[in-house]
Amino acid sequence: MDLLPSGAADERELIEIETDSFSLYIKGKPYHSRYESLKQYKAIQPYESMYFSVNGEAIESVRVFDVREEKLTEHINVPPLFFENGVYQLVVTPKSHDSLEFEHEHPTLRKAVSKVGKHPHQLLMGNLSFTNEVGYTTFSILSEGKKQLDVTLEVFPSKLSYKEDYQQLLEEVNEEVYNLAYHFVKKTYLGATTTQTAEPSWAEFYRLVMKYFQQFTMAVTQVEKQPHHQLKKEHRLVRGDQLKRQDTVGLKYLRKRPGLFVESPNGIPIHEKKMMPTKGINVQKEPTYDTLENRFVKWMMVRLSHKLNSLKRKLEERKPFDQQNPNQDKMKVVQNMESSIQRKLASPFWRTIGKLDRSVMSLVLQMAPGYREAYQAYLTLSRGLVLHGELARISVKDVATLYEYWTFLKLGQILASKYKMISQDIIKVNREGLFVTLNQSKSAKRVFRHPHTNEKITLHFQKHSGRLPTVKQKPDSMLSIEKVGKDHTYEYVFDAKYRVDFAAEGSYYGRTYHSPGPLEEDINTMHRYRDAIVENNASAYERNTFGAYVLFPWGEEHEYEKHAFYQSIQKVNIGGFPFLPQSTALVERFLDRLIECSPKQLQEEGILPKGTLEEWNSRVQEKVLIAKVNGEQQLRNINQSGYMFIRDSYLCKGWKEARYIALYKPKAIFAENGGIYQYARLRDLKVDYQRGGIRLYMDTWKRLKLSIKPVGYGISTSTLTTLPDLKAAKELPQLYMKSAMERQLWEVLRRFSGEVRMDLDHKELEKAGKVTSFRTLINGLTVEVVESVIKVRSDKGSLAFTYEDVVHNVNKVFREIVNLQSRG
Repeated sequence: MDLLPSGAADERELIEIETDSFSLYIKGKPYHSRYESLKQYKAIQPYESMYFSVNGEAIESVRVFDVREEKLTEHINVPPLFFENGVYQLVVTPKSHDSLEFEHEHPTLRKAVSKVGKHPHQLLMGNLSFTNEVGYTTFSILSEGKKQLDVTLEVFPSKLSYKEDYQQLLEEVNEEVYNLAYHFVKKTYLGATTTQTAEPSWAEFYRLVMKYFQQFTMAVTQVEKQPHHQLKKEHRLVRGDQLKRQDTVGLKYLRKRPGLFVESPNGIPIHEKKMMPTKGINVQKEPTYDTLENRFVKWMMVRLSHKLNSLKRKLEERKPFDQQNPNQDKMKVVQNMESSIQRKLASPFWRTIGKLDRSVMSLVLQMAPGYREAYQAYLTLSRGLVLHGELARISVKDVATLYEYWTFLKLGQILASKYKMISQDIIKVNREGLFVTLNQSKSAKRVFRHPHTNEKITLHFQKHSGRLPTVKQKPDSMLSIEKVGKDHTYEYVFDAKYRVDFAAEGSYYGRTYHSPGPLEEDINTMHRYRDAIVENNASAYERNTFGAYVLFPWGEEHEYEKHAFYQSIQKVNIGGFPFLPQSTALVERFLDRLIECSPKQLQEEGILPKGTLEEWNSRVQEKVLIAKVNGEQQLRNINQSGYMFIRDSYLCKGWKEARYIALYKPKAIFAENGGIYQYARLRDLKVDYQRGGIRLYMDTWKRLKLSIKPVGYGISTSTLTTLPDLKAAKELPQLYMKSAMERQLWEVLRRFSGEVRMDLDHKELEKAGKVTSFRTLINGLTVEVVESVIKVRSDKGSLAFTYEDVVHNVNKVFREIVNLQSRG
């Protein structure tokens, strides 16, 4: 029977149900948009089956479309037919004059199906559309207000593998949230589903107690085996000949009673007499287990017993229509738990422990074996984890939101596996429990620290861009990386888009890109993020987002590496990455690269406005003439006159290119004040023929942020450097670096330590020919340069690199030095 016109190709009747009072039909495509046709879907359909259930009165027949046989069949164990974002037409035709009604818990679906025609021949007709929602959905058909039929369908995701990717998304979201909350809480897929109950806190407590009750009782048993104890002092009145070494109590007792002292040959010399008290107080120390810590453990056991008893009473409640209590098995388990706690409390050890009468702040509870585990388990059981915001309600429904949350949590998990997490505000605490702040209304972040360079890495969730000249921006995930020696951060956008173009044959996307990938409009959004997120710096706006990338649900990573939107990342730092539980390699590799890259590499990869590069290069090449000052009198004359005279023989080669001048004060003359402290722009110069030299006139002197110390080297006359090198250097040898290899190697080592020393082949800077070695003082690294071979040594081993490695493959050099420092 074909009641509906054939719209798109391959539409079929998917469900046909006959009862004695009506017929029900559902029609639509039996495959999702990833496949071009029913034939292709049938050829590569995985071995998955759809859950389908029909319950009702007077059901005559049920037939379901089987894509393998391409026809309606009576067996209901068939491959998936219903998918998110699919549209399916429902028609119900009555066989009597009864009025039919359609019922669904979701108001949008309920309103989508309505009555068509006039009584007594009214039909129920409408379109069922499951937008970004997966899982089970149930609808009912009512006749004259009485339920006649319940139909339950399973809706599958169209961009994920349901049995693998979707369920793993749920598992990883819940696992990472609980890990953040307790560092030892993990939750299964079944535990993550929402429970329809008037008291969700009891459902949460039941799930937690089933998992952590054994951990709590094992911890209590360990406390019983190795209990914390204290020495209890007991004072007793004894005869004088039984007195021992007195404490403050005993001494005070005797001072107040001088009449107790009598003469005795074995007494204590007092005023040329030997005296002995006839009685006094002895102190006796005995171990006691009645400590605050043990009282606190007993208090936890009593409180948990009470809560188990309350849970048992909750489970005993029966609804009016229940024939028998469906919670009998649960009640028995909870009863056994409560009895176990009561047996422990009745044991001789815990009977001697008193009641807790004050708050406890003790390191024993945080560090001692048994006490620590019991306290952690009790916190878990007593507070639970309240999934505040959207996280709980989307656990089995909105896949797009779930994917958005998962991408942020997964990025954090990848970073946490390699870098130390120092803070997070995803999980917060209030009086009601632990709350997850991961939702659309609040931003959250996780902060990590690189174990070797100490650089800070921050992952933001929906970071608000603040005040912008145009429109506020709020990408899903923002990665901020701090680099040693730089005041600004390098920021990168990772935006989750639960959309993928499957590049259907003959489509525009298929002809242009030849394989599935992110949508063009999503790539355009990444361009918008990078251009729109700017920062106001000294009345000028600067772009602080260096790259923006779409994360989309796709699993074929190897195939995608040929895609234009992957290769564009290397060219313009805009593109997309496939990102699913089984497809994280490309993202992990890229994150490693961003974090390990030097600031210079990241800066060079940024896209600059046209003309900026030439202007930038011209500024970088601005030369500085460093001239030696011969004494305090010459320094005063320079500061007072505003010019400096230098003989021709003291001027170094290339001095005419200088745009600035800096003064070098020799340590032999200026002692602790030796070095380079100030510089100024050259305003003019005049030749002094009589004295055989030039006069250099300068603008106002500026003080360097970091003074440059000689550290055993000096300048005999003058030398040249660049303005950026002058501002970055801490020690005089650093101004010598001229080759790309020397600069790259210095930058790599500086990320490990703020103190990098250089050795030159001559003590005077302008006469030096090469750098012979680098040394980092904190990490003990020594680097020697021998005939274009760079040898790295530490107490943990040695490495060797070529000139090409250091200049063109600096990431490899950095990683191998990190691995060397990580050796045990």
